[in-house]
Amino acid sequence: MVPFGGWDMPVQYTGVKAEHDAVRSRAGVFDVSHMGEFRVTGADALRFLQHLTTNDVSKLKPGRAQYNWLPGVAGGLVDDIYIYQHADGEYLLVVNASNTAKDWAHLQEHTTGFDVTLTDESDRWALLAVQGPQAESLLQPHTDVDLSTKKKNAFFPARLFDFDVWLARTGYTGEDGFEVFTDASEAETVWDKLIAIGITPAGLGARDTLRLEAGFPLYGHEFSDTIHPLSSTYTWVVKDKTHVGRGHISLEPAHRLIGLKLERVPVREGYPVKVNGQVVGHVTSGSSSPTLGHPIAMALVDSAHAGADLFEVEVRGKDHPATRMELPFYKR
Repeated sequence: MVPFGGWDMPVQYTGVKAEHDAVRSRAGVFDVSHMGEFRVTGADALRFLQHLTTNDVSKLKPGRAQYNWLPGVAGGLVDDIYIYQHADGEYLLVVNASNTAKDWAHLQEHTTGFDVTLTDESDRWALLAVQGPQAESLLQPHTDVDLSTKKKNAFFPARLFDFDVWLARTGYTGEDGFEVFTDASEAETVWDKLIAIGITPAGLGARDTLRLEAGFPLYGHEFSDTIHPLSSTYTWVVKDKTHVGRGHISLEPAHRLIGLKLERVPVREGYPVKVNGQVVGHVTSGSSSPTLGHPIAMALVDSAHAGADLFEVEVRGKDHPATRMELPFYKR
């Protein structure tokens, strides 16, 4: 157990590799109840969210979810978030745990001129993420909804183990799966029932190796208040509309996020990245890849050097060769 975002979180249960492999081959469940949840309602709910985000919230319909960004007023991101539309004029925002207080203040600061009501429901919800190629088949006997009819980013009410929950076909592992929104008072029972049907409990360690293989950015590593978000491969999240921070988002980023493959030595956040001995950036996330069998990393490097094929990563004073790889490293 380690402190994370103001919570005590499990790094591992039986071991990172075993949990990682379970998600890639069968199904695992993550307790991500530390995430924050805000409800946005009112006649101007859509207009408010359009003003504060980069993606086109108007494309959402009730029962659908969307990945989005909260851009800062002076560059970088306040957070990257998911928006779930409950009904017309009613949305649920899921935000990163470490940013919950900051995001809440940011939203409140921009309510002037909008007919909206914001409700912090973070303590109401527990969130359990069931991820893996067998997630659907394992859950199906225990719910009243035909899961095969639900496409990616679907969001819908269901009965699960005789509990009223909301399910979302979303996740953060590169695998298929369903995130289970359940009342916090019922979470422990739902968790135990998920384990009882053969779903493997997984912790932060496996969550990190899975999302790294899938090329998913993590706030505080690949995104921050100061990192230009368009340095990532997620340029599609920015649509042509007026929104907070548009002037800064439209500037050309000075850095690019790239993938790196190493042969033997795992690298960590902050390690210098070089081209021909010259430092051109740094590692943002790195680990050994259980699926691929070698170390991988994401790195933020100068745009002028982002197209190079060969790099070096300095580890404890020694340079180790690295080859640029296209992101994601792994795709189901």
